[in-house]
Amino acid sequence: MLISAVLAVSNRRRTFVVAVLLAIPAVGGRWINHFRPHLLPPAIFLVAALVLMAFVGANLLRFVLRAPSANLEVLCASVSAYLILGLIWTIAYWLVAAINPAAFAFNTTTGGKESMQGFNAFYFSFITLSTVGYGDITPVSKVARMLAAMEAMTGLFYVAVLIARLVSLYSAPGSTEHREEK
Repeated sequence: MLISAVLAVSNRRRTFVVAVLLAIPAVGGRWINHFRPHLLPPAIFLVAALVLMAFVGANLLRFVLRAPSANLEVLCASVSAYLILGLIWTIAYWLVAAINPAAFAFNTTTGGKESMQGFNAFYFSFITLSTVGYGDITPVSKVARMLAAMEAMTGLFYVAVLIARLVSLYSAPGSTEHREEK
C-alpha cells in the first residue's frame, strides 16, 4: 500500500524522490519489525508511515484543489485522498495503542485479547471517518478520544468541502464538461 502511495504522487521527479525517501524507513521498518520485533519498536515504522501518508495525502489534496476542471482524474484523486485520510488515522490509532495499550476498549464477545493494530485500527478508523460509530471499539484515553473526534470532524468537513469544490469546478463556465453539453 505504501509503495502504491508513492506511485500515486510520482508525477514530478522531486515529489517522487521525497516520497521514496519517506517510504524506505516506513516499509523497511515494517519488515524489520515483522521478522525481528525485538530489534525495532512499532512506533518507529508507524511514525515513518504516518509522515509518508500525510505527504501523499497533501499532494493529492493539492492536486484536487488546484484542478482547473472536474474530470475522472480529479474524482479519483478525491476518493484516494479520502481513503488516505482513513489510513492516516489507522496508523495514528495503531501508534497510540502501541504507546498505551489501554487507550482503547473493546466491547466484543469474542473472548480473545483484542488489540488496536492492523484490521482493528483500519476498521475503527473508517467507521469513525464516516461517522457511523458502532461502539464496539471505544477510545478511552484522552489522546485516543481527541484523535477520534478530529477524524470524525475531518470526515464531515472533507465531504462538504469536496462536494462544494467539485460542483464549482463542474459548473464553471470554462469547464470542459460544461462546454461539451452545449
